[in-house]
Amino acid sequence: MKIVFIGGGNMAGALIGGLLAKGFSAQQMRVVEVLADARARIAEHYGVACEERLDGAPAADEIVLLAVKPQQIGEAARVCGVRRDANLVISIAAGVRLATLARRLGGHRRLVRAMPNTPALIGAGITGLYANPNDVSEQDREYARAIMAAVGEVVWLEDEAQMDVVTAVSGSGPAYVFWFIEQLAAAGTALGLAPDTARRLALETVHGAARLAAGSAESPAVLRERVTSKGGTTEAALRVFAEEQLGERLARAIESATRRGAELGNQLDRAD
Repeated sequence: MKIVFIGGGNMAGALIGGLLAKGFSAQQMRVVEVLADARARIAEHYGVACEERLDGAPAADEIVLLAVKPQQIGEAARVCGVRRDANLVISIAAGVRLATLARRLGGHRRLVRAMPNTPALIGAGITGLYANPNDVSEQDREYARAIMAAVGEVVWLEDEAQMDVVTAVSGSGPAYVFWFIEQLAAAGTALGLAPDTARRLALETVHGAARLAAGSAESPAVLRERVTSKGGTTEAALRVFAEEQLGERLARAIESATRRGAELGNQLDRAD
């Protein structure tokens, strides 16, 4: 398996680093990136060949991975040189639907859409994947899975519309967690803890709780119940959460993010 990355930003770097750690060689990958600084950084850090532009079409055995921002997808599709259905194309451009990408690529249908998240930068991400089963083979699906699994977990979706939900839950999800850490630390500071102590307590609590939940066969609800003693401090805090309807507010926030994802997809579609 060989990969040509169109775009050499942070996510491309994370994928290259993850693939190298999984046993891929630098010779199996190359990067097309217009910015000289980004090319130099990737070449120096990973030993991967970098080019300013693609000279001709990708080789028959190369997978093309579009690692660009959504607003750059038109230019990336233009320069990638893919001949119709000759190569597997994987796009990590948020919000860009397969139909939009297919039009940009002149009717190319051998496409996989991926939605990773920022913990991929440390190999702890999760990626939602979708492909039309009529357009890609099982081998193509396995290639896509293996590439994205280099930076974390992978889930396949049955409907492309679910990608908007994935974007809201896991794509944007790290920001929600960072916000919670921020608020937990701020509350501790307001109640008298030194800022550094409050931050460390908040950060390690979230980190440890996530690890505990990930390693447990029990649901998060059961784990929560086990640390909630009747009449205790945890119950007092959770009662306020319930009174303030924080669960319902979070659900509305995720719904809002999902709607916004669909709106952005519509805007990108109309930009064709």
